[in-house]
Amino acid sequence: MAKALKIDLEKCVGCRTCEMVCSAKHTNTINPYRSCIKVVREKEWEGVPMTCAQCEDPQCGAVCPVKAITRDDKMGIVRIDFDKCIGCRMCVAACPFGAMNFDAVVKKVSKCDLCEGDPECAKFCFYRALTYVDESELATDKRRAAAKKLSDTVRKPAETAAAAK
Repeated sequence: MAKALKIDLEKCVGCRTCEMVCSAKHTNTINPYRSCIKVVREKEWEGVPMTCAQCEDPQCGAVCPVKAITRDDKMGIVRIDFDKCIGCRMCVAACPFGAMNFDAVVKKVSKCDLCEGDPECAKFCFYRALTYVDESELATDKRRAAAKKLSDTVRKPAETAAAAK
């Protein structure tokens, strides 16, 4: 079964450790601008890690004029063939999540490749905001969250009405 990067926004403090280990792994430098994961800071001590969703039907791959972007369905990873990439940035414009990056140093695009199945960001995330889990766990967590939200929406008005009587 394919695995995926799970992002828990409640746990992310915006420390940007994930950016540092990602850039170190992929570029041998500690440079957040060259990282494949980006932390968008909303407020101090709050962050939103943004990374490739490893789409089933990646729009980045659909627009690539040299077919440098493909999906490995077995691993669940969307990959870039850097030998084919011409750095045109069509994929950057096409990605609905803003997860494609342009590395100005090497003049090529970059994106998360889940470190080929062993993501460094998840290993080094001190707060466990990033974890590498089976894809089925993502769906289970989403269902639980949706059920709680629905339950709160339905039950709270009923409890309020009962208390008012």
